[in-house]
Amino acid sequence: MTSIISRAQHLFEQHFSAPAAFVVQAPGRVNLIGEHTDYNDGFVLPCAINFKTVVCATKRDDGLVNVVACDYNQAPDAFSLDAPIKASHQQWANYIRGVVKHLKQRGYQFRGADIVVTGDIPQGTGLSSSASLEVAIAQTFKVLYQLDISQTDIALNGQEAENQFVGCNCGIMDQLISAQALANHASLIDCRSLEVTPVPLPTTWSVLIVNSNKKRGLVDSEYNTRRMQCEKAAKTLGVLALRDLDIATFEVNQHKLDSVTAKRAKHVVTENQRTLDAAIAMANGDMLTLQALMSQSHASMRDDFEITVPEIDTLVDIIKQAIGELGGVRMTGGGFGGCVVAVMPKELVAGTIKAIEKDYYTLTGLVAETFVCTAENGAGILTVN
Repeated sequence: MTSIISRAQHLFEQHFSAPAAFVVQAPGRVNLIGEHTDYNDGFVLPCAINFKTVVCATKRDDGLVNVVACDYNQAPDAFSLDAPIKASHQQWANYIRGVVKHLKQRGYQFRGADIVVTGDIPQGTGLSSSASLEVAIAQTFKVLYQLDISQTDIALNGQEAENQFVGCNCGIMDQLISAQALANHASLIDCRSLEVTPVPLPTTWSVLIVNSNKKRGLVDSEYNTRRMQCEKAAKTLGVLALRDLDIATFEVNQHKLDSVTAKRAKHVVTENQRTLDAAIAMANGDMLTLQALMSQSHASMRDDFEITVPEIDTLVDIIKQAIGELGGVRMTGGGFGGCVVAVMPKELVAGTIKAIEKDYYTLTGLVAETFVCTAENGAGILTVN
């Protein structure tokens, strides 16, 4: 982390001929359980991780926002707050422009800024690099101009920008955990009320994220299809969202749905209950229960929601064989590639990584990347000059 902060600070001085006034961070996240439940008004259990977006910034007296992206060959972007904020041809810049535009639409008053952005969240792996960027930019303007905006509203602003400006119809989970996570805890999030309940992560457990390096395909189109199927199921069954169904009520009424839509709804209804149960298990240090719930979650994503791929299933099987009932493992993220998350006693991590290195390439022809993660705080100031 220090190296990316130093790199951003150095680049800021190069471009703007003075040190940055503030350095702000916002973390990525991994979702431990609760997949595709967020846009169904349901429950999720993510934690922020020790991979972040870092922003160096100083306010300006005029309405110009100057941005330099370290991770895109120091690509620049500039736009004025005194004119309508329109989309850029650079996709990374649209996350920044969208956040600033929606802050202004919400009535916040501020002027321009000189900004350098960098980060170490692996992109395209489902660890929320985009949400982290959105939250980091809003946090930056909050800090620069002492905006009276809550962390929840920073998250909502980021989601709104991604939905309406960038054009991805995401739920609230990623932005909310990035904005207000608590170190050494996961967060049980009610995606309807936005209530966040910290859940302690036992100090003897580790979170292992494994990037399958299976390029994620079909994510956008299939995501939108799954969302429409869930909305159709809720409408047919006469509820506002699938979170309003318990398992027993769903089972009595599922005959009203076609077979595919019923499978999609079954995943969401059962996943919501698994997530609530997992939060209790984690708080009690009950790994046997957590392991079973994560295993059921993966099977549901594979068989009912149909968003896993053979490489992901293979990776889950390798890890499951390495940790047995002493740890839980499942796919995490939108699906069709990306990452697997495992929770296990710290002493099992090294052996699990060796098992992955030994078997995954042989079985798939791909090389996995492993990240041992800690649960971190949400967005805030890193240093002040």
